[in-house]
Amino acid sequence: MEKTICELFAGVGGFRLGFERDDPEWRTVWFSQWEPGKKKQWAHDCYVAHFGVSLDLKGTDTTNIDIAEVDKSRIPDHNILVGGFPCQDYSVARPLPGSQGIEGKKGVLWWQIRDTLEAKRPAFGLFENVDRLLKSPASQRGRDFGIILACLDSLGYSAEWRVVNAADYGAAQRRRRVFLFAWKNSTSYADRLPKDAEDILAQHGFFARAFPVGELGELSTSVMQHALSPNDFFEMSRTFAFAFESAGIMRHGEVATAYAEPQKRPSFAPISLSRILEHNVPERFYIGEDDAKWRHLKGAKKIERTAKNGHKYVFSEGAIAYPDPIDLPARTMLTSESSLNRSTHVILDPTTKRLRLLTPTEADRIQGFVLPSETLGKEWTDLGWTDAHLPGHQAMPEKFRYFCMGNALVVPMITRMASVLRHIVEEEPEGM
Repeated sequence: MEKTICELFAGVGGFRLGFERDDPEWRTVWFSQWEPGKKKQWAHDCYVAHFGVSLDLKGTDTTNIDIAEVDKSRIPDHNILVGGFPCQDYSVARPLPGSQGIEGKKGVLWWQIRDTLEAKRPAFGLFENVDRLLKSPASQRGRDFGIILACLDSLGYSAEWRVVNAADYGAAQRRRRVFLFAWKNSTSYADRLPKDAEDILAQHGFFARAFPVGELGELSTSVMQHALSPNDFFEMSRTFAFAFESAGIMRHGEVATAYAEPQKRPSFAPISLSRILEHNVPERFYIGEDDAKWRHLKGAKKIERTAKNGHKYVFSEGAIAYPDPIDLPARTMLTSESSLNRSTHVILDPTTKRLRLLTPTEADRIQGFVLPSETLGKEWTDLGWTDAHLPGHQAMPEKFRYFCMGNALVVPMITRMASVLRHIVEEEPEGM
């Protein structure tokens, strides 16, 4: 089977970079990246600067328009569909009289993945989301993830998932994300998988091979065909709830899930912030006289507030380390990194002994977007250097460099999964 990929919600190319670091023979045939509400599409420009454009089957560049407007039949054929999509409200509306299928809320991007799977029928899919997806919404825990599994089941796919903290497997960031690996039930991979769910989750499944398990909690199982039936999407949206754990598998409507403790190995030791810091940082990154504002934002507080209905309550929050320790990996980086807010990292520069923000280059490094040594002095989101794919382009403003990294994947985690998937694909017959 060919190692061909389609990348949706591509950002600055984390999936593609991670796969190509595993094996340059991975070939991305098409991608889509469009940031709604942005006049300047910086992430798309960054992707194109590194990888070039992709044309659809009619020879048109549709990579930078709303994916909902893309005719999915025009996407080039591929064997692996990948994408990181936002955690949204996945509730399903009742179909209109005479209509077919499911009616998800407009703008919810999971439905674009589903539509692409239906149109192109790739053998495999690999998707990423925030870990709270497993428990959302708060009023109906597990509903949204259950709907996603139901979609896959209705299209003839099975799936395995795993919550991964990147720092547990050698990264420079304590970033928790849920990854979902799907495969068509007609693949030889489906036939080769062990029948025992515990064996899959603990040792021989996709994620156990990419992210070895130290200990597996007690399995919780359920036969959910009735809930996962495509005819029951609306009712499922109203009533379904299930306690999905950090690892699990769904095959033909049968679900098994358990908490997975990451295995400890010396090679999995995380990278501390101190190892990725720049030297001779420009003065603009030092916080100077704003120190008091930062201390207030980071500190514990109890504030009396009044709700719209007049009810008085006390808003409270605990303290965040100030400054952030540099002998540990970074906290999860958000799109608001570098702005004056509680989640932004502030460190004590080890050379100057002064408080400062992280630089955009350090943000790139935290996410693993590190260029080869021969490009020393050039960083992934620093588009100030000339590139054959995008001649004459502008340098990306620093605030957008942070924004792009807050949305990005941790590249080394993708490479770990790509290595496992490469062996799976190589064992598939041609023309599957």
